[in-house]
Amino acid sequence: MANISASMVKDLRDRTGAGMMDCKNALKETDGDMEKAVDYLREKGLSKAAKKASRVAADGLVDTYIDEANKIAVCLEVNCETDFVADTADYRALVKSIAEHIAKNKPANVEELGKQAFGTTGKTVNEMITESIATIGEKISIRRFSIFEYGNDVIASYIHGGGKIGVLVELVGGDAALGKDIAMQVAAANPPYLDETQVPADVVEHEKTVLSEQAKMEGKPEKIIEKMVIGRIHKFYKEVCLVDQEFIKDPDKNIKGLLKEKNATIKRFVRFQLGEGIEKKQEDFAAEVQSFMK
Repeated sequence: MANISASMVKDLRDRTGAGMMDCKNALKETDGDMEKAVDYLREKGLSKAAKKASRVAADGLVDTYIDEANKIAVCLEVNCETDFVADTADYRALVKSIAEHIAKNKPANVEELGKQAFGTTGKTVNEMITESIATIGEKISIRRFSIFEYGNDVIASYIHGGGKIGVLVELVGGDAALGKDIAMQVAAANPPYLDETQVPADVVEHEKTVLSEQAKMEGKPEKIIEKMVIGRIHKFYKEVCLVDQEFIKDPDKNIKGLLKEKNATIKRFVRFQLGEGIEKKQEDFAAEVQSFMK
């Protein structure tokens, strides 16, 4: 049996982030072989992660990363279970490292990302996430990402609320200041579409039907309902299309007018809001306390 020193335990803990006693036991089980001990803890982490797989991870962090040298930008959402973990330096560093990996390796989707080798660690991204779950003690999942390869265009990002909302905007023309203003607009106003051409025909027809029924309920005569619907559809576009929205910093302008002033156009944008669409489990804390007492 190899002699397990305190420095060996510390080295293993630094490499894996596991607890001191877990590291000591791993070294004992593997007769002091550091690489085997790492694998041992990874295997142990796998069993821990499996227990957490059914939990709801609706908190976490949205972040952006821009590689100016290679002209590539990433917007990313990584979920965990609590804002306490999301606010830690380790978790933020984890999310940033994943964003940098995505920029470098350009995976097509989350599934492909998980199978990619993570740096020089000898592990896949999924394995790295599993180890992080074992260390942090919460379910962690990469939910989604978007990659912009932007060439000579202007790219801008904006993070709101410390990672609650993240935005990337790509402009043709304009400058960084305009890009920042547009990114803040997207964060605040949450437009689903860039302009009228991007609004699906079925969405427009549905809106027209609703508006027509509203006009009928108001007792408007048939001959003017069509004109009313046309006017209200224009108002609808001002709500859902970025270029038709009022500029939040100067409501006397709309985004289309602002872009014209700056001789710029918006090529695309993406907006991620943390946890949107994820149903959080409603905890019954009284019942939970009772269960622990039993």
